[in-house]
Order: sequence, then C-alpha cells, then structure tokens
Amino acid sequence: MSTSSRPRRALVAAVVAAGAAAAVLSPAAEAAAVPGPAGYTWTTDAVAPGVTVRTGLLTPQHNSPFWTVTITAPAKNVLTGAATTAELGDAQWAGDTAARLTAAGYPARQDTVRWPGFADTPHGVEGVRVRTGSYATQTDATATAAKLKAAGFSAVAEWTGYDADQAPDAERVHVAVIDRNRFHGTVEATHDGTVAQRETTSSIAAKAGAFIAVNGGFFVTADADGFQGVPAGLAAYDGKVESLSSGARAALVLGRHGDAAIENLTSAVTLRSGAAAHAVNGVNRKPGVVRDCGRPGLTPTTQPRQDFTCTTADELVLFTTEFGAALPAGAGTQVTLDRTGRVLSVGARGGAVPAGGSAVQGIGASAGWLTAHAVAGRRLTVDERVRTAAGKPVELRAGDGIVSAAPVLLRDGRQAIDAATEGVLDPKDLSFGYAWAEQRQPRTMAGLDAQGRLLLVTVDGRQPGVSEGVTLEEGAQLMRSLGAVDALNLDGGGSTAMAVNGALVNHPSDATGERPIGDAVLVR
Repeated sequence: MSTSSRPRRALVAAVVAAGAAAAVLSPAAEAAAVPGPAGYTWTTDAVAPGVTVRTGLLTPQHNSPFWTVTITAPAKNVLTGAATTAELGDAQWAGDTAARLTAAGYPARQDTVRWPGFADTPHGVEGVRVRTGSYATQTDATATAAKLKAAGFSAVAEWTGYDADQAPDAERVHVAVIDRNRFHGTVEATHDGTVAQRETTSSIAAKAGAFIAVNGGFFVTADADGFQGVPAGLAAYDGKVESLSSGARAALVLGRHGDAAIENLTSAVTLRSGAAAHAVNGVNRKPGVVRDCGRPGLTPTTQPRQDFTCTTADELVLFTTEFGAALPAGAGTQVTLDRTGRVLSVGARGGAVPAGGSAVQGIGASAGWLTAHAVAGRRLTVDERVRTAAGKPVELRAGDGIVSAAPVLLRDGRQAIDAATEGVLDPKDLSFGYAWAEQRQPRTMAGLDAQGRLLLVTVDGRQPGVSEGVTLEEGAQLMRSLGAVDALNLDGGGSTAMAVNGALVNHPSDATGERPIGDAVLVR
C-alpha cells in the first residue's frame, strides 16, 4: 500500500484540557489506569504486546438534561422537493410558533443555535429551535407531543442531553491503541469473505480470532437500496477493490505491513475489450441504484449524500467472486468471465458469478456496448485505480485494505471537518443532516497519532444519563485529545461496536442489541 500519510461546543473545553500527552500509553503503563480528558475516569487493559484498550467514563455532570418537546419547522427537501420538517427554523417562524404555543397553554422556549466549527459550512446563526416543557420521562414528553400534534403542531419528544449547546452529562468511550512498532500481527479490513451479507462485529472478530474489532464503513441496510451489507462507498479487502467510492470521501487505508493512512479517496474502474474501453460505474451493487450517491450520471445529484439513494438508467457494474449472492435479474446484458478475464457467456442478467471468475452487467446504452464488445472466448481486462483527492495513486497489494465513511475529522492535528463536501450536511437544507452531524450520536472513529499509532475509538450513545454520544465536532476534539493528528468518522449509530478477544465491550444503541454490519477493521 502506497499513499501519503501525515504525521464550540460544550465538550471541547473538557476534552482539550487534558491535552494529547495523556493519550498515548508507554509500555510500562499498559496494564495500569491512566489519566485522560478532564472529567473522565480511565482504566487500561493490555490485550497483546503493542495493543491496549482504554475505557473512559465521564460520570454524570449534574447538568440536569431532561425530556422536552421540540416543535419542528416546515421545510422542503432540496433534492426531491418533498415536504419535510427541520429541527431549526428562522427567527420569524420561531417567534410566531412560540406565540402560538403560549396561546395554547404551553410556555415556549426559543434557543438560538449557531453553526458548528466545520470547515465548509457558514458561520454565525444556523437557526432557532422552539421547545416547550420539561419532563422526567420520555413517556411523559411523548404524551405531550401527541397532544400538540392533535392541536396542529409538528412535535417530537427529545432529550436535551443530545444538544451540542449543553455540556455532556455522561459518556462511555473505548479506545484501542495499536502500536505497530511493538505489535507484530496485522490490522486489516474485512467483509468476512462475502460482500453481500451482514454480520455482527463480535461474530466476525470471534471467527477471525481478532484481539480487537470495530465496525467499519457505511453499508446498504435495506433491500430497496440494493443488497444488504454491500459497502456504500469505497472498500477493498486483501488488496482487491470490492466497492467503488461515493465521491472523494474519507477512508482508512490499511497496509499489510501495519502502515496506515487517512485520506479522501476516489476510485475508477475501466473495462477494456481490445482498443475499446468503457467505465465501470459500480462494483458488487445493484445496477441503477447507488446508495450515498457521489458518482457521475446519477439522479437527483452527483454529489455525495449520506443515507440517500440515487438512480441511473445507464451503467456497467462489475461483480467479483466475493459478491456471494445471486446476481440481480432485469433488463440489460450480462457477461460472465473466467479467472483470466475470458468471456464465458453473454446473455440475460441473473444467475451467479462463476467460481473464481467475475460478471459484468450493463443497463441502458452501456448494455449495448457490452453486447457489442464482449464476445465468447475474447479476453476482457479490468483496470482499477484508487487515488487521493490530490490525485496521488494508492497502490493496493495483497493484504492491503480500505474502509470508508465520512467525514474527515482531523488533518495534521487541526480540526478539518468537511461535512458539506462529504455529503453529511447541507447548509441549504436544514432538514438534512442536523441530527446526524450536530447532535450527540454513537460514533466509531479512527485516528493516527504523531508516532504512527492507530487509534480505534467507539463512543456509546442514545442512552440518556449513561452515554449520550458525541457530535462530529466533539468527536474531532476527543480524537485530538487522545493524540490523533489525522482522524475520520466511521459508521456509527446502532452500528457502533467494539469487540475485544471476540467479546463485545461497548453497549450498542439498537433496542435489539448488536447490529449486523457490513465490513470491519480487525487487529489480529
């Protein structure tokens, strides 16, 4: 693996106070409790030579968060035009809504919310939030919200401890520190052999005998968006590209020799038949359906868009041996290839990838190109290229891997959250991304410190009074306090999981327990 590598809110003051010096463990301290960010109590376990896991607890700070009812503002999805709602509205809407609430017998509060310190969003006031009531339980708040809905308001029960403008009440953090100078195993990206599947992080870890495992990148979660478990972005395992990028989004690149880098990456694949060539628009996904968008020719946007599905009527999609599911059927053309790239068949879509081989499906005009240039017995070649945002090639060899998500959090020791560019927030659409990016959520993050050590971090969330999570900005500050100079956000929410020696150590937020995920990062 060859690529470049670089040696506001209430949580920030608490986290930065400890500084980076408290973050990195000396070998002598591996099995001892160590200090950490202000307000946290830390314990440390030595898992293997060069591998430690730190557990940090921020005990309740008596900030008195409570359940309340938020009145959401009318909004419109900028991509689809569909009517929706937003957490924040403008001052005129807020004033009018507060007056209506008060007249209805519900005393109103108006909170001015400012833009977070992202690198590519506006500064100043983002909007105004309107709320009413203080409740001891979610049930009570939900009951009031139902009454307000009946009275014509758009209302939702919320926990104020998730607000970035209030200090965190309680947090639970796990930090795996991997020192490649002392650890002689491997750090790898994996989908456990089958791309089109979902499996829990702890199950993948147990089968692989991994010391440490965390969930990896974004992935498809619904059949309507393709195949569940397929990465929604760039992914490579054992040196092979198994999914293409959705724009120049953040990625963790893992080398077989223990080197790692965090970059914004793009990818391109080309199918060649003699002198003729055609772009391959996707790998191991349903033709015409692109989760998280971010590729040319898509509708309604070619830009990255988190948790949004774009479509196209014209493209080629490559399926590898690792796809592991029945090939999608439908209009278009399919070509199957043996392990050398020689055409085995040309015909209708469906069936299975040949053992050790691959398949290419075309829809729209691309199906015509495939029919014209793929002849039984002819050899087709596939050219794969991965590059940094600056255009530098990333060479993948056996054992190398990539997991990708969004956004970048730190670059060269400085906060560098490119939330709008990577499609997790839209300054022109307050109905999109606010809760995902600006409120406290469970997070999984990865970082590299100045000595090249890899930090894999999980923060539990959505657990009032136990662990509320972090915003993207708070996550960046937490990673910096732990010594990271470069860091990115991996998949989070109910996907956030860390396993140590095959056993889950954090507390996932899904009501059903640990969520089956797409790919994972293993230390073994």
